[in-house]
Amino acid sequence: MERFEAARDLVLGYVRALNTIDEAMRLAIPSLERLADVVGLARSRRISRSDHIGTYSYKVHGAGCRFVSDNGTEVDVDFAADGSEVFDLWRLRGYGLSLPEPHDVTDQDMRSAVRSLQPLLTEVRPGWFSVAN
Repeated sequence: MERFEAARDLVLGYVRALNTIDEAMRLAIPSLERLADVVGLARSRRISRSDHIGTYSYKVHGAGCRFVSDNGTEVDVDFAADGSEVFDLWRLRGYGLSLPEPHDVTDQDMRSAVRSLQPLLTEVRPGWFSVAN
């Protein structure tokens, strides 16, 4: 049960970190309506593909973006066609390992934790999750 709780805390921490990044980026880039707009702004060269804004650095990649806080915590997220933020177990593991006190949990424990957080989280396709609106 302790491993499950650690995995659940890690998933909730990732969601909180993602919300914090969303707020910080919207404050820093007033034209940003949603976090997914970072990708479009970078592709259109209105912002750099990688930069440092406030307490975060970011790097746009493929269908998403990797954010790193000043303390080294990494939040990597992809964006669905509708702009929703999506993530998989690999991204959750990367977040956990980047924490000041790293947390490494098994895929099985993370999968159980994510599924226990429904309806907060939705499985949008096999192995990929999103925060429900």
